[in-house]
Amino acid sequence: MPELPEVETVRRGLTQLVKDSQITSVDVLYPKMINVTPEDFNETLQGQTIEQIDRRGKYLLFRISNGYTIISHLRMEGKYDVEPEGETLGKHTHIVFHLADGRELRYNDTRKFGRMNLVKTGTEFEVAGLQTIGPEPTEEDLSLDYMLDIFKHGKRQVKPFLLDQSNIAGLGNIYVDEVLWMSKIHPLQPVNEIPEAQIADLRANIIDEIQRAIAGHGTTVHSYSNAYGEAGSFQNYLQVYGRKGEPCLRCGTTIEKIKVAQRGTSFCPYCQQLHGDHNE
Repeated sequence: MPELPEVETVRRGLTQLVKDSQITSVDVLYPKMINVTPEDFNETLQGQTIEQIDRRGKYLLFRISNGYTIISHLRMEGKYDVEPEGETLGKHTHIVFHLADGRELRYNDTRKFGRMNLVKTGTEFEVAGLQTIGPEPTEEDLSLDYMLDIFKHGKRQVKPFLLDQSNIAGLGNIYVDEVLWMSKIHPLQPVNEIPEAQIADLRANIIDEIQRAIAGHGTTVHSYSNAYGEAGSFQNYLQVYGRKGEPCLRCGTTIEKIKVAQRGTSFCPYCQQLHGDHNE
């Protein structure tokens, strides 16, 4: 699943490619992907301009000139590309925005899990998912006081806690493994048992890692590519994710992989020790 750095990379690419483009019509080839009828989707967007593309967590927000917003969630394998009008459609192309300049903005999704909600601008945070989304992992939004408070009152294991978008927006499997390794925290450690100093380290590592990943245009896993069809490069800098059986880059201990919250989870058993009376 594309995580925050990948979605931000897509947003920046789409901004360069289609910002200020006028939509002449929309073909919805898989109606289950949208929250209104294909006819209403097309009628609302026809003749309108894509004024801006924002992001909140893993959601893309296409701001339309008539006061509507398209909320796009890529889910597992959603992606956008821009092609000349009339180019043969791919077998996994499900929505086509025809643009006035002779191009098409296409949404492709191998598994058809992605969704688009067309809503009045200003009501987007009433939509499930966005309604309860936590702060962005930035210096400005993710305060230490907030982190200390939610960890103090939480009882869940730290990995599923960080994956919960209502706590912090945008973190997924890859970057949670990375920041836990950087902070020397075991993925099964209950959050209310993590010392304040370590929470402060974790916060700093989350903010820094996400910014580095954005600068590297995200991590290529499976079929991810940005809006230009290009792969990200940050997978070349991952320190623990996907390195099962390899030596820890910090201590040399063999990296192990376990299941946590139904997710494959890589960690160093020496650097990231589980403290307290807990069974894995």
